[in-house]
Amino acid sequence: MNWIKNNIPNAITCINLICGAMACIAAARLCEPVIGDWQGYQLAYMLLVVAAVADFLDGLVARAIGAASAIGKELDSLCDLVSFGLAPAMLVYYMIEPQTGLWALAAILIAVGGALRLARFNVDTNQTTTFTGLPIPANAIFWVGYTALAIDGGIPLWVTFSMIILMSWLMVSPLRMFSLKIHDFSPRVIWPQLILLIGTLCAITVMGIPGLAVAIALYVVLALIHGLTTTND
Repeated sequence: MNWIKNNIPNAITCINLICGAMACIAAARLCEPVIGDWQGYQLAYMLLVVAAVADFLDGLVARAIGAASAIGKELDSLCDLVSFGLAPAMLVYYMIEPQTGLWALAAILIAVGGALRLARFNVDTNQTTTFTGLPIPANAIFWVGYTALAIDGGIPLWVTFSMIILMSWLMVSPLRMFSLKIHDFSPRVIWPQLILLIGTLCAITVMGIPGLAVAIALYVVLALIHGLTTTND
């Protein structure tokens, strides 16, 4: 029974991986119907939502039943790389490849940045209430919003290439990002989380899925401001 209990979180983590791998497959059929009226990119979005839920639950369950382990931590990172690094890269690749050919391979930088981000996180014991660099799930959220906007709105290719470079760099940058977990409910402490929550709700209400990209942009801006004000304090 202990073996079963200890592997429950790992099973949830593998759901993350399965959904991420399926999202990569769905991305290859970007604008083709795959299930009913659902196009490939829409199915990929839904799979990434399920992957994100599994990513949230595995750690929660592990702590609740006392089954946290070093293997679980490593497995979580490996699965996150597929779901939140490779899958978004595939969405971007298949979106721009018909127009750019081999230049679309630049999208792989998103996965590389995610791998470096996760490797650094695994060896850094100081990333608890703050993170160094953009967390890889936030990277995936940005690209879901961005590709939804680009597929429907026709964003210029130079903007997309610029975003690939910027987002890949942000994941490995020294920028200190505040955690979304709230430990102190004092307004003086949680003001960036409150602004981010309100801004995210407004962006999604007004823009729909593309509002997710705006939310992550706001997260980065707030992190910059938070870092400056914290340093000044």
